Amino acid sequence: VHLVESGGGPVTAGGSLRLSCAASGYSGREYYMGWFRQVEGKEGEGVACLVANGAYRYADSVKDRFTLSEDDAEKILYLQIDDLKPEDTGLYYCAARFKYGDCLQPAVYVNWGQGTEVTVSS
Repeated sequence: VHLVESGGGPVTAGGSLRLSCAASGYSGREYYMGWFRQVEGKEGEGVACLVANGAYRYADSVKDRFTLSEDDAEKILYLQIDDLKPEDTGLYYCAARFKYGDCLQPAVYVNWGQGTEVTVSS
């Protein structure tokens, strides 16, 4: 599976971004996706993901501001980020895993995209 993220960029605090993860190289629901971020000075963090039953799951730290959506036909997973804060600045990655495992844990993922940079200024 090949993953390409896009949609990052500079934004002023309080603004919004929609990140996209375009997946290719597989058919059906072979893989499940998740979004992670690497913020300076912190360990990588799982922020949102697709659970095997089709539900969405969010990290507690972002669940009020981050929203997942999908375009199944195009195999795109979107991450809407609202009310952006300077501490959201970092590199956001999309990753793919097989069906099982804790979807917010990076260890269960088998493929990663290159990431898209988000920079939030105050």
